[in-house]
Amino acid sequence: MTMANPRKSEMRFQERVELLDFLLEVSRVTAETLDLDELLSSVASIVKNVVPYELFAILLYSERERGLRIRYSIGHREEIVRSLVIPLDEGVTGLAATTREPVLVGDVRKESRYLNALDAVRSELAVPLISRGKLVGVLDMQATRVDAYTEQDRTLSRLIGARVAASIENAQLYRRVERQNRTMRTLVHLSQEFSSILDVDELLGKIAGTVRSLINYDAFSVYLVDEANAVLHSRFTVRFDQQMHVDNVPLGMGITGAAVASREAIRVVDTSKDPRYVMRIPAIQSEIAVPLIVQDKVIGVLDVESERLGFFTEDHKRTLTLLAPQIASSVENARLYGELAQREQRMDQDLKAARKLQRVLQPRTAPELKGLTVGIRSRPAREITGDVYDFFVPEEDDAVIAFGDVSGKGAAAALYGAVIDGLLRTLAPSRRKPSELIKILNEALLERRVDAQYATLCVARWKPSLNCLTLANAGAEPLFLCRRGEIIKPRVEGVPIGLLDDREYEEVEVRVEPGDAILFFSDGVGDQLNAAGEDYSRTRVAKLLKKHATEPAQSIADTFFADLDKFRGTTVITDDQTVVVLKVTE
Repeated sequence: MTMANPRKSEMRFQERVELLDFLLEVSRVTAETLDLDELLSSVASIVKNVVPYELFAILLYSERERGLRIRYSIGHREEIVRSLVIPLDEGVTGLAATTREPVLVGDVRKESRYLNALDAVRSELAVPLISRGKLVGVLDMQATRVDAYTEQDRTLSRLIGARVAASIENAQLYRRVERQNRTMRTLVHLSQEFSSILDVDELLGKIAGTVRSLINYDAFSVYLVDEANAVLHSRFTVRFDQQMHVDNVPLGMGITGAAVASREAIRVVDTSKDPRYVMRIPAIQSEIAVPLIVQDKVIGVLDVESERLGFFTEDHKRTLTLLAPQIASSVENARLYGELAQREQRMDQDLKAARKLQRVLQPRTAPELKGLTVGIRSRPAREITGDVYDFFVPEEDDAVIAFGDVSGKGAAAALYGAVIDGLLRTLAPSRRKPSELIKILNEALLERRVDAQYATLCVARWKPSLNCLTLANAGAEPLFLCRRGEIIKPRVEGVPIGLLDDREYEEVEVRVEPGDAILFFSDGVGDQLNAAGEDYSRTRVAKLLKKHATEPAQSIADTFFADLDKFRGTTVITDDQTVVVLKVTE
Protein backbone atom coordinates (compact mmCIF):
# COMPACT_ATOMS: atom_id res chain seq x y z
CA MET A 1 0.00 0.00 0.00
CA THR A 2 1.36 3.41 -0.92
CA MET A 3 2.04 5.72 1.97
CA ALA A 4 0.85 9.35 1.86
CA ASN A 5 3.58 11.99 1.70
CA PRO A 6 3.91 13.22 5.33
CA ARG A 7 4.59 16.80 4.26
CA LYS A 8 1.45 16.91 2.15
CA SER A 9 -0.56 15.31 4.92
CA GLU A 10 0.57 18.04 7.33
CA MET A 11 -0.57 20.74 4.94
CA ARG A 12 -4.13 19.67 4.37
CA PHE A 13 -6.55 22.57 4.95
CA GLN A 14 -9.47 20.16 5.38
CA GLU A 15 -8.23 19.41 8.89
CA ARG A 16 -9.86 22.09 10.95
CA VAL A 17 -7.34 22.24 13.76
CA GLU A 18 -4.40 22.66 11.38
CA LEU A 19 -6.29 25.33 9.43
CA LEU A 20 -7.10 27.23 12.63
CA ASP A 21 -3.53 26.96 13.91
CA PHE A 22 -2.19 28.15 10.58
CA LEU A 23 -4.51 31.17 10.41
CA LEU A 24 -3.79 32.14 14.00
CA GLU A 25 -0.04 31.88 13.50
CA VAL A 26 -0.03 33.99 10.33
CA SER A 27 -2.30 36.55 11.98
CA ARG A 28 -0.14 36.71 15.06
CA VAL A 29 3.11 37.16 13.13
CA THR A 30 1.73 39.78 10.75
CA ALA A 31 -0.13 41.68 13.44
CA GLU A 32 2.22 41.83 16.39
CA THR A 33 4.58 44.46 14.97
CA LEU A 34 4.61 47.46 12.66
CA ASP A 35 8.39 47.60 12.52
CA LEU A 36 9.04 46.68 8.90
CA ASP A 37 12.32 44.84 9.44
CA GLU A 38 10.93 42.76 12.27
CA LEU A 39 7.76 42.02 10.31
CA LEU A 40 9.64 40.79 7.23
CA SER A 41 11.89 38.58 9.34
CA SER A 42 8.85 37.04 11.00
CA VAL A 43 7.20 36.46 7.62
CA ALA A 44 10.31 34.65 6.41
CA SER A 45 10.18 32.36 9.45
CA ILE A 46 6.53 31.41 9.09
CA VAL A 47 6.86 30.83 5.34
CA LYS A 48 9.81 28.53 6.02
CA ASN A 49 7.62 26.42 8.30
CA VAL A 50 5.07 25.63 5.60
CA VAL A 51 6.87 26.20 2.26
CA PRO A 52 10.56 25.21 2.62
CA TYR A 53 13.03 27.22 0.56
CA GLU A 54 16.76 27.66 0.09
CA LEU A 55 16.63 31.20 -1.29
CA PHE A 56 14.00 33.66 -0.09
CA ALA A 57 13.23 37.28 -0.80
CA ILE A 58 10.55 39.83 -0.10
CA LEU A 59 10.62 42.40 -2.88
CA LEU A 60 8.72 45.67 -2.41
CA TYR A 61 7.41 47.74 -5.26
CA SER A 62 8.94 51.19 -5.70
CA GLU A 63 6.79 53.66 -7.63
CA ARG A 64 9.76 55.95 -8.00
CA GLU A 65 11.91 53.25 -9.62
CA ARG A 66 8.98 51.53 -11.34
CA GLY A 67 10.28 48.15 -10.25
CA LEU A 68 10.77 45.61 -7.48
CA ARG A 69 13.62 45.94 -5.01
CA ILE A 70 14.69 43.27 -2.51
CA ARG A 71 13.81 44.51 0.96
CA TYR A 72 14.54 41.29 2.86
CA SER A 73 16.40 38.16 1.72
CA ILE A 74 17.94 34.84 2.76
CA GLY A 75 20.61 33.19 0.61
CA HIS A 76 20.91 35.93 -2.04
CA ARG A 77 24.25 37.54 -2.79
CA GLU A 78 24.77 40.91 -1.12
CA GLU A 79 25.53 42.72 -4.38
CA ILE A 80 22.22 41.56 -5.83
CA VAL A 81 20.29 42.63 -2.74
CA ARG A 82 21.98 46.01 -2.74
CA SER A 83 21.64 46.94 -6.43
CA LEU A 84 18.98 44.84 -8.17
CA VAL A 85 15.79 46.52 -9.36
CA ILE A 86 13.47 44.23 -11.35
CA PRO A 87 11.11 45.91 -13.85
CA LEU A 88 7.54 44.59 -13.77
CA ASP A 89 7.94 43.01 -17.19
CA GLU A 90 11.01 40.96 -16.29
CA GLY A 91 11.66 37.73 -14.41
CA VAL A 92 9.30 35.36 -12.64
CA THR A 93 8.74 37.93 -9.89
CA GLY A 94 7.90 40.57 -12.47
CA LEU A 95 5.40 38.19 -14.06
CA ALA A 96 3.75 37.53 -10.69
CA ALA A 97 3.55 41.28 -10.05
CA THR A 98 2.10 41.99 -13.48
CA THR A 99 -0.48 39.19 -13.53
CA ARG A 100 -1.20 39.52 -9.80
CA GLU A 101 -1.25 35.74 -9.61
CA PRO A 102 1.24 33.32 -8.02
CA VAL A 103 3.72 31.91 -10.56
CA LEU A 104 5.11 28.39 -10.02
CA VAL A 105 8.07 27.27 -12.13
CA GLY A 106 9.02 23.60 -11.75
CA ASP A 107 12.28 23.84 -13.70
CA VAL A 108 13.76 27.32 -14.17
CA ARG A 109 16.08 26.00 -16.88
CA LYS A 110 13.02 25.79 -19.11
CA GLU A 111 11.72 29.26 -18.19
CA SER A 112 13.11 32.02 -20.41
CA ARG A 113 11.97 34.75 -18.00
CA TYR A 114 13.95 33.36 -15.08
CA LEU A 115 16.59 35.75 -13.70
CA ASN A 116 19.53 33.68 -12.48
CA ALA A 117 20.09 34.21 -8.75
CA LEU A 118 22.17 31.07 -8.22
CA ASP A 119 23.27 28.40 -10.71
CA ALA A 120 21.98 25.57 -8.50
CA VAL A 121 18.40 26.91 -8.40
CA ARG A 122 15.85 24.67 -10.14
CA SER A 123 12.41 25.74 -8.85
CA GLU A 124 10.81 29.10 -8.08
CA LEU A 125 7.51 30.22 -6.56
CA ALA A 126 6.64 33.93 -6.71
CA VAL A 127 3.52 35.31 -4.98
CA PRO A 128 2.26 38.86 -5.48
CA LEU A 129 1.46 40.97 -2.43
CA ILE A 130 -1.71 42.94 -3.18
CA SER A 131 -3.37 45.29 -0.74
CA ARG A 132 -6.49 47.31 -1.53
CA GLY A 133 -5.96 46.60 -5.21
CA LYS A 134 -2.44 48.00 -5.17
CA LEU A 135 0.80 46.10 -5.74
CA VAL A 136 2.89 46.08 -2.56
CA GLY A 137 5.55 43.61 -3.63
CA VAL A 138 6.32 39.93 -4.23
CA LEU A 139 7.22 36.95 -2.01
CA ASP A 140 9.84 34.87 -3.82
CA MET A 141 10.94 31.34 -2.85
CA GLN A 142 13.58 29.29 -4.68
CA ALA A 143 14.86 25.72 -4.26
CA THR A 144 17.61 23.58 -5.75
CA ARG A 145 15.27 20.67 -6.56
CA VAL A 146 13.18 20.36 -9.72
CA ASP A 147 9.43 20.56 -8.95
CA ALA A 148 10.15 21.45 -5.33
CA TYR A 149 6.83 23.32 -5.02
CA THR A 150 3.29 21.99 -5.44
CA GLU A 151 -0.11 23.47 -6.13
CA GLN A 152 -0.82 23.24 -2.40
CA ASP A 153 2.30 25.33 -1.77
CA ARG A 154 0.92 27.86 -4.24
CA THR A 155 -2.40 27.97 -2.37
CA LEU A 156 -0.72 28.34 1.04
CA SER A 157 1.56 31.06 -0.28
CA ARG A 158 -1.39 32.94 -1.78
CA LEU A 159 -3.13 32.97 1.62
CA ILE A 160 0.04 34.09 3.38
CA GLY A 161 0.64 36.76 0.73
CA ALA A 162 -2.86 38.18 1.07
CA ARG A 163 -2.40 38.69 4.79
CA VAL A 164 1.23 39.76 4.58
CA ALA A 165 0.50 42.43 1.97
CA ALA A 166 -1.86 44.35 4.19
CA SER A 167 0.56 44.10 7.10
CA ILE A 168 3.50 45.36 5.06
CA GLU A 169 1.51 48.29 3.75
CA ASN A 170 0.35 49.10 7.25
CA ALA A 171 3.94 49.11 8.41
CA GLN A 172 4.91 51.47 5.59
CA LEU A 173 2.02 53.75 6.38
CA TYR A 174 2.97 53.67 10.04
CA ARG A 175 6.34 55.15 9.21
CA ARG A 176 4.67 58.00 7.35
CA VAL A 177 1.95 58.74 9.91
CA GLU A 178 3.63 58.32 13.29
CA ARG A 179 1.24 60.86 14.77
CA GLN A 180 -1.41 58.09 14.65
CA ASN A 181 0.47 55.93 17.16
CA ARG A 182 -2.50 55.31 19.40
CA THR A 183 -4.66 54.13 16.54
CA MET A 184 -1.89 51.96 15.14
CA ARG A 185 -1.29 50.28 18.50
CA THR A 186 -4.98 49.53 18.66
CA LEU A 187 -4.87 48.00 15.19
CA VAL A 188 -1.99 45.73 16.11
CA HIS A 189 -3.82 44.48 19.19
CA LEU A 190 -7.15 43.96 17.49
CA SER A 191 -5.95 42.35 14.27
CA GLN A 192 -4.82 39.31 16.24
CA GLU A 193 -8.07 39.26 18.20
CA PHE A 194 -10.16 39.48 15.03
CA SER A 195 -8.28 36.61 13.40
CA SER A 196 -8.88 34.34 16.40
CA ILE A 197 -12.68 34.65 16.06
CA LEU A 198 -14.10 32.27 13.46
CA ASP A 199 -17.81 32.77 14.14
CA VAL A 200 -19.03 35.46 11.71
CA ASP A 201 -21.68 36.98 13.99
CA GLU A 202 -19.33 37.11 16.97
CA LEU A 203 -16.60 38.60 14.79
CA LEU A 204 -18.81 41.35 13.35
CA GLY A 205 -20.07 42.27 16.81
CA LYS A 206 -16.47 42.56 18.01
CA ILE A 207 -15.50 44.68 14.99
CA ALA A 208 -18.44 47.00 15.60
CA GLY A 209 -17.42 47.54 19.21
CA THR A 210 -13.77 48.11 18.27
CA VAL A 211 -14.58 50.68 15.59
CA ARG A 212 -16.92 52.43 18.03
CA SER A 213 -14.01 52.82 20.48
CA LEU A 214 -12.08 54.65 17.75
CA ILE A 215 -14.86 56.49 15.94
CA ASN A 216 -18.07 57.48 17.71
CA TYR A 217 -20.51 56.54 14.95
CA ASP A 218 -24.30 56.36 15.23
CA ALA A 219 -24.75 53.41 12.84
CA PHE A 220 -22.39 50.66 11.72
CA SER A 221 -22.99 48.14 8.93
CA VAL A 222 -21.16 45.40 7.08
CA TYR A 223 -22.47 44.37 3.67
CA LEU A 224 -21.22 41.36 1.74
CA VAL A 225 -21.20 41.14 -2.04
CA ASP A 226 -23.78 38.71 -3.43
CA GLU A 227 -22.90 38.50 -7.10
CA ALA A 228 -25.53 35.88 -7.89
CA ASN A 229 -28.35 38.24 -6.85
CA ALA A 230 -26.48 41.45 -7.77
CA VAL A 231 -26.91 42.95 -4.30
CA LEU A 232 -24.94 43.99 -1.27
CA HIS A 233 -26.29 41.61 1.37
CA SER A 234 -26.88 43.29 4.73
CA ARG A 235 -24.93 40.96 7.02
CA PHE A 236 -24.71 43.08 10.19
CA THR A 237 -26.10 46.47 11.24
CA VAL A 238 -26.06 48.14 14.65
CA ARG A 239 -27.44 51.55 15.65
CA PHE A 240 -26.84 53.04 19.09
CA ASP A 241 -25.54 49.63 20.24
CA GLN A 242 -28.74 47.87 19.14
CA GLN A 243 -28.59 45.36 16.31
CA MET A 244 -31.18 45.98 13.62
CA HIS A 245 -32.22 44.77 10.19
CA VAL A 246 -31.83 46.85 7.03
CA ASP A 247 -32.65 45.97 3.43
CA ASN A 248 -30.10 44.72 0.93
CA VAL A 249 -28.65 47.28 -1.46
CA PRO A 250 -28.55 46.66 -5.23
CA LEU A 251 -24.97 46.60 -6.52
CA GLY A 252 -23.90 49.99 -7.82
CA MET A 253 -26.39 51.96 -5.73
CA GLY A 254 -25.73 54.20 -2.74
CA ILE A 255 -22.47 55.26 -1.14
CA THR A 256 -21.71 51.62 -0.34
CA GLY A 257 -22.23 50.63 -3.97
CA ALA A 258 -19.95 53.43 -5.10
CA ALA A 259 -17.23 52.26 -2.69
CA VAL A 260 -17.44 48.73 -4.11
CA ALA A 261 -17.34 50.00 -7.70
CA SER A 262 -14.42 52.38 -7.11
CA ARG A 263 -12.58 50.03 -4.71
CA GLU A 264 -11.76 53.12 -2.63
CA ALA A 265 -13.00 54.57 0.63
CA ILE A 266 -15.63 57.32 0.20
CA ARG A 267 -16.28 60.04 2.78
CA VAL A 268 -19.52 62.02 2.50
CA VAL A 269 -19.67 65.22 4.55
CA ASP A 270 -23.34 65.95 3.81
CA THR A 271 -25.51 63.07 2.58
CA SER A 272 -28.30 65.47 1.51
CA LYS A 273 -26.02 66.94 -1.14
CA ASP A 274 -24.66 63.66 -2.53
CA PRO A 275 -26.87 62.23 -5.29
CA ARG A 276 -25.50 58.72 -4.67
CA TYR A 277 -26.90 58.57 -1.12
CA VAL A 278 -29.75 56.10 -0.49
CA MET A 279 -31.47 56.44 2.86
CA ARG A 280 -31.73 53.22 4.83
CA ILE A 281 -31.56 54.65 8.35
CA PRO A 282 -33.42 57.92 9.10
CA ALA A 283 -31.65 61.14 10.19
CA ILE A 284 -28.20 60.18 8.80
CA GLN A 285 -26.19 63.24 7.64
CA SER A 286 -22.62 61.96 7.11
CA GLU A 287 -21.12 58.64 6.06
CA ILE A 288 -17.90 56.73 5.30
CA ALA A 289 -17.92 53.54 3.21
CA VAL A 290 -14.76 51.43 2.91
CA PRO A 291 -14.51 48.43 0.55
CA LEU A 292 -13.39 45.11 2.06
CA ILE A 293 -10.90 43.52 -0.32
CA VAL A 294 -9.29 40.09 -0.12
CA GLN A 295 -6.81 38.90 -2.75
CA ASP A 296 -7.76 41.79 -5.01
CA LYS A 297 -11.46 40.88 -4.84
CA VAL A 298 -14.08 43.08 -3.19
CA ILE A 299 -16.02 40.84 -0.80
CA GLY A 300 -18.05 43.55 0.91
CA VAL A 301 -18.08 47.03 2.39
CA LEU A 302 -17.83 48.51 5.89
CA ASP A 303 -20.11 51.49 6.40
CA VAL A 304 -20.31 53.96 9.31
CA GLU A 305 -22.91 56.72 9.55
CA SER A 306 -23.57 59.69 11.83
CA GLU A 307 -26.53 61.95 12.50
CA ARG A 308 -24.11 64.88 12.77
CA LEU A 309 -23.28 66.90 9.70
CA GLY A 310 -19.63 66.64 8.63
CA PHE A 311 -18.79 64.44 11.61
CA PHE A 312 -16.28 62.15 9.87
CA THR A 313 -12.78 63.47 9.13
CA GLU A 314 -9.95 62.37 6.86
CA ASP A 315 -8.31 60.82 9.92
CA HIS A 316 -11.42 58.71 10.44
CA LYS A 317 -11.29 57.65 6.81
CA ARG A 318 -7.59 56.83 7.10
CA THR A 319 -8.17 54.79 10.26
CA LEU A 320 -10.91 52.70 8.64
CA THR A 321 -8.79 52.28 5.54
CA LEU A 322 -5.98 50.87 7.66
CA LEU A 323 -8.35 48.59 9.54
CA ALA A 324 -10.30 47.36 6.50
CA PRO A 325 -7.76 44.79 5.12
CA GLN A 326 -7.59 42.98 8.45
CA ILE A 327 -11.38 43.11 8.83
CA ALA A 328 -11.77 41.79 5.28
CA SER A 329 -9.35 38.91 5.87
CA SER A 330 -10.96 38.05 9.21
CA VAL A 331 -14.50 38.14 7.79
CA GLU A 332 -13.46 36.03 4.79
CA ASN A 333 -11.63 33.54 6.97
CA ALA A 334 -14.60 33.26 9.32
CA ARG A 335 -16.91 32.75 6.35
CA LEU A 336 -14.64 30.10 4.82
CA TYR A 337 -14.29 28.43 8.20
CA GLY A 338 -18.07 28.27 8.51
CA GLU A 339 -18.36 26.73 5.05
CA LEU A 340 -15.59 24.28 5.89
CA ALA A 341 -17.34 23.31 9.14
CA GLN A 342 -20.59 22.67 7.25
CA ARG A 343 -18.80 20.62 4.59
CA GLU A 344 -16.93 18.62 7.18
CA GLN A 345 -20.15 17.98 9.05
CA ARG A 346 -21.77 16.70 5.85
CA MET A 347 -18.65 14.68 5.07
CA ASP A 348 -18.62 13.19 8.56
CA GLN A 349 -22.25 12.19 8.15
CA ASP A 350 -21.53 10.64 4.74
CA LEU A 351 -18.48 8.79 6.07
CA LYS A 352 -20.42 7.45 9.04
CA ALA A 353 -23.12 6.21 6.68
CA ALA A 354 -20.44 4.64 4.48
CA ARG A 355 -18.87 3.01 7.53
CA LYS A 356 -22.22 1.45 8.49
CA LEU A 357 -22.67 0.17 4.95
CA GLN A 358 -19.13 -1.21 4.89
CA ARG A 359 -19.77 -3.08 8.14
CA VAL A 360 -22.73 -4.73 6.47
CA LEU A 361 -20.75 -5.67 3.35
CA GLN A 362 -17.62 -6.97 5.10
CA PRO A 363 -17.75 -9.98 7.43
CA ARG A 364 -17.52 -8.75 11.01
CA THR A 365 -17.78 -12.21 12.60
CA ALA A 366 -15.99 -15.41 11.72
CA PRO A 367 -17.82 -17.61 9.18
CA GLU A 368 -18.21 -21.35 9.68
CA LEU A 369 -15.73 -23.17 7.44
CA LYS A 370 -15.26 -26.92 7.56
CA GLY A 371 -11.89 -27.77 9.07
CA LEU A 372 -11.10 -24.16 10.07
CA THR A 373 -11.91 -21.69 12.80
CA VAL A 374 -11.59 -18.03 11.90
CA GLY A 375 -10.69 -14.87 13.83
CA ILE A 376 -11.07 -11.34 12.40
CA ARG A 377 -10.06 -7.86 13.55
CA SER A 378 -10.08 -4.78 11.32
CA ARG A 379 -10.02 -1.01 11.76
CA PRO A 380 -9.61 1.93 9.39
CA ALA A 381 -7.01 4.67 9.56
CA ARG A 382 -9.86 7.05 8.81
CA GLU A 383 -13.61 6.54 8.94
CA ILE A 384 -13.68 3.72 6.37
CA THR A 385 -11.08 1.16 5.32
CA GLY A 386 -9.44 0.14 2.06
CA ASP A 387 -8.57 -3.35 3.33
CA VAL A 388 -10.48 -6.11 1.55
CA TYR A 389 -11.29 -9.53 2.97
CA ASP A 390 -14.09 -11.99 2.36
CA PHE A 391 -15.01 -15.68 2.39
CA PHE A 392 -16.82 -17.63 -0.32
CA VAL A 393 -18.09 -21.20 -0.35
CA PRO A 394 -18.39 -22.18 -4.01
CA GLU A 395 -18.89 -25.88 -3.18
CA GLU A 396 -20.24 -27.77 -0.21
CA ASP A 397 -16.99 -28.00 1.77
CA ASP A 398 -14.38 -26.01 -0.16
CA ALA A 399 -13.93 -22.30 0.62
CA VAL A 400 -12.23 -19.34 -1.01
CA ILE A 401 -10.53 -16.79 1.24
CA ALA A 402 -9.65 -13.39 -0.28
CA PHE A 403 -7.47 -10.87 1.54
CA GLY A 404 -6.20 -7.63 0.03
CA ASP A 405 -5.27 -4.00 0.46
CA VAL A 406 -6.23 -1.08 -1.79
CA SER A 407 -3.72 1.69 -2.46
CA GLY A 408 -4.37 4.87 -0.51
CA LYS A 409 -6.91 5.15 2.27
CA GLY A 410 -10.26 6.73 3.08
CA ALA A 411 -13.30 6.97 0.83
CA ALA A 412 -11.53 6.43 -2.52
CA ALA A 413 -9.80 3.27 -1.28
CA ALA A 414 -13.03 1.99 0.29
CA LEU A 415 -15.02 2.50 -2.93
CA TYR A 416 -12.36 0.72 -4.97
CA GLY A 417 -12.36 -2.06 -2.40
CA ALA A 418 -16.15 -2.35 -2.71
CA VAL A 419 -15.77 -2.78 -6.48
CA ILE A 420 -13.22 -5.58 -5.90
CA ASP A 421 -15.46 -7.26 -3.34
CA GLY A 422 -18.43 -7.12 -5.69
CA LEU A 423 -16.40 -8.62 -8.53
CA LEU A 424 -15.10 -11.35 -6.22
CA ARG A 425 -18.63 -12.31 -5.21
CA THR A 426 -19.56 -12.57 -8.90
CA LEU A 427 -16.46 -14.37 -10.13
CA ALA A 428 -15.42 -16.62 -7.23
CA PRO A 429 -18.18 -19.26 -7.52
CA SER A 430 -17.23 -20.12 -11.12
CA ARG A 431 -13.42 -20.08 -10.79
CA ARG A 432 -11.85 -23.10 -9.12
CA LYS A 433 -8.24 -21.96 -9.34
CA PRO A 434 -7.06 -18.91 -7.30
CA SER A 435 -4.63 -17.86 -10.07
CA GLU A 436 -7.45 -17.89 -12.61
CA LEU A 437 -9.69 -15.85 -10.27
CA ILE A 438 -7.00 -13.18 -9.76
CA LYS A 439 -6.29 -13.00 -13.49
CA ILE A 440 -9.92 -12.49 -14.48
CA LEU A 441 -10.34 -9.98 -11.63
CA ASN A 442 -7.33 -8.00 -12.89
CA GLU A 443 -8.83 -7.90 -16.40
CA ALA A 444 -12.19 -6.75 -15.03
CA LEU A 445 -10.55 -3.93 -13.04
CA LEU A 446 -8.54 -2.77 -16.06
CA GLU A 447 -11.81 -2.43 -17.98
CA ARG A 448 -12.81 0.01 -15.22
CA ARG A 449 -9.36 1.56 -14.84
CA VAL A 450 -9.08 4.25 -12.15
CA ASP A 451 -5.93 6.37 -12.27
CA ALA A 452 -3.52 5.80 -9.37
CA GLN A 453 -5.70 3.04 -7.89
CA TYR A 454 -4.66 -0.58 -7.59
CA ALA A 455 -4.83 -3.34 -5.00
CA THR A 456 -2.81 -6.20 -3.61
CA LEU A 457 -4.70 -9.45 -3.16
CA CYS A 458 -4.03 -12.94 -1.87
CA VAL A 459 -6.57 -15.68 -2.74
CA ALA A 460 -6.51 -19.04 -0.99
CA ARG A 461 -8.70 -22.03 -1.86
CA TRP A 462 -9.25 -24.31 1.13
CA LYS A 463 -9.82 -28.03 0.53
CA PRO A 464 -10.65 -29.59 3.89
CA SER A 465 -10.69 -33.10 2.43
CA LEU A 466 -7.00 -32.74 1.59
CA ASN A 467 -6.01 -30.35 4.37
CA CYS A 468 -4.60 -28.17 1.60
CA LEU A 469 -4.49 -24.43 0.84
CA THR A 470 -3.88 -23.42 -2.78
CA LEU A 471 -2.47 -19.88 -2.85
CA ALA A 472 -2.15 -17.20 -5.52
CA ASN A 473 -0.82 -13.75 -4.75
CA ALA A 474 -0.98 -10.35 -6.42
CA GLY A 475 1.55 -8.36 -4.41
CA ALA A 476 -0.03 -8.90 -0.98
CA GLU A 477 1.83 -9.40 2.28
CA PRO A 478 2.88 -13.09 2.43
CA LEU A 479 0.84 -15.04 4.95
CA PHE A 480 2.53 -16.57 7.99
CA LEU A 481 1.90 -20.19 8.97
CA CYS A 482 2.91 -21.31 12.47
CA ARG A 483 3.41 -25.03 13.04
CA ARG A 484 4.72 -26.37 16.32
CA GLY A 485 6.43 -23.07 17.15
CA GLU A 486 8.04 -22.53 13.73
CA ILE A 487 7.06 -19.85 11.20
CA ILE A 488 6.59 -20.95 7.59
CA LYS A 489 6.28 -18.31 4.86
CA PRO A 490 4.90 -19.84 1.65
CA ARG A 491 6.52 -18.01 -1.26
CA VAL A 492 4.14 -16.97 -4.01
CA GLU A 493 4.40 -13.71 -5.94
CA GLY A 494 2.53 -11.62 -8.49
CA VAL A 495 1.81 -8.09 -9.73
CA PRO A 496 -0.94 -6.06 -7.92
CA ILE A 497 -4.29 -6.08 -9.69
CA GLY A 498 -5.53 -3.04 -11.59
CA LEU A 499 -2.08 -2.08 -12.91
CA LEU A 500 -0.95 -4.15 -15.91
CA ASP A 501 -2.65 -6.11 -18.71
CA ASP A 502 -2.08 -9.77 -19.53
CA ARG A 503 -0.66 -10.87 -16.21
CA GLU A 504 -0.29 -14.53 -15.31
CA TYR A 505 -0.32 -15.55 -11.65
CA GLU A 506 1.43 -18.56 -10.14
CA GLU A 507 -0.01 -20.94 -7.58
CA VAL A 508 1.46 -22.91 -4.71
CA GLU A 509 -0.11 -25.68 -2.62
CA VAL A 510 0.45 -25.67 1.12
CA ARG A 511 -0.33 -28.81 3.14
CA VAL A 512 -1.53 -27.99 6.63
CA GLU A 513 -1.92 -29.97 9.82
CA PRO A 514 -4.35 -29.77 12.71
CA GLY A 515 -3.21 -27.05 15.13
CA ASP A 516 -1.57 -24.92 12.42
CA ALA A 517 -2.23 -21.17 12.77
CA ILE A 518 -2.38 -19.17 9.54
CA LEU A 519 -2.20 -15.36 9.61
CA PHE A 520 -3.21 -12.90 6.90
CA PHE A 521 -2.33 -9.29 7.79
CA SER A 522 -2.34 -5.94 5.96
CA ASP A 523 0.78 -3.79 5.70
CA GLY A 524 -0.78 -1.28 8.08
CA VAL A 525 0.03 -3.75 10.87
CA GLY A 526 3.75 -4.11 10.22
CA ASP A 527 4.16 -0.44 9.28
CA GLN A 528 2.53 0.99 12.44
CA LEU A 529 4.87 3.45 14.15
CA ASN A 530 5.39 4.20 17.82
CA ALA A 531 6.44 7.46 19.49
CA ALA A 532 10.13 6.67 18.84
CA GLY A 533 9.51 6.33 15.10
CA GLU A 534 10.01 2.53 15.14
CA ASP A 535 7.70 0.33 13.08
CA TYR A 536 5.89 -2.68 14.48
CA SER A 537 7.65 -4.84 11.83
CA ARG A 538 7.03 -8.26 10.29
CA THR A 539 9.52 -9.71 12.77
CA ARG A 540 7.33 -8.66 15.69
CA VAL A 541 4.30 -10.11 13.87
CA ALA A 542 6.04 -13.46 13.53
CA LYS A 543 7.17 -13.52 17.18
CA LEU A 544 3.68 -12.72 18.46
CA LEU A 545 2.12 -15.42 16.26
CA LYS A 546 4.63 -18.02 17.56
CA LYS A 547 3.85 -17.04 21.14
CA HIS A 548 0.06 -17.31 20.82
CA ALA A 549 -0.37 -19.87 18.02
CA THR A 550 -1.99 -22.43 20.32
CA GLU A 551 -4.81 -20.08 21.32
CA PRO A 552 -8.21 -19.85 19.55
CA ALA A 553 -8.28 -17.95 16.25
CA GLN A 554 -10.30 -14.97 17.52
CA SER A 555 -8.13 -14.73 20.64
CA ILE A 556 -5.03 -14.49 18.42
CA ALA A 557 -6.65 -11.71 16.34
CA ASP A 558 -7.60 -9.79 19.48
CA THR A 559 -4.08 -10.22 20.88
CA PHE A 560 -2.57 -8.65 17.79
CA PHE A 561 -4.67 -5.50 18.11
CA ALA A 562 -4.03 -5.23 21.84
CA ASP A 563 -0.29 -5.54 21.24
CA LEU A 564 -0.46 -2.99 18.40
CA ASP A 565 -2.18 -0.48 20.69
CA LYS A 566 0.34 -1.06 23.46
CA PHE A 567 3.20 -0.60 20.98
CA ARG A 568 1.93 2.60 19.36
CA GLY A 569 0.80 4.33 22.57
CA THR A 570 -0.55 7.76 21.59
CA THR A 571 0.78 7.57 18.02
CA VAL A 572 -2.05 7.79 15.50
CA ILE A 573 -2.97 4.92 13.19
CA THR A 574 -1.69 5.96 9.77
CA ASP A 575 -2.87 3.00 7.69
CA ASP A 576 -5.80 0.59 7.67
CA GLN A 577 -5.13 -2.49 9.81
CA THR A 578 -6.67 -5.95 9.36
CA VAL A 579 -5.76 -9.43 10.58
CA VAL A 580 -7.50 -12.68 9.66
CA VAL A 581 -6.46 -15.80 11.58
CA LEU A 582 -7.24 -19.38 10.49
CA LYS A 583 -6.80 -22.32 12.86
CA VAL A 584 -6.79 -25.81 11.34
CA THR A 585 -8.98 -28.23 13.27
CA GLU A 586 -9.23 -32.04 13.23
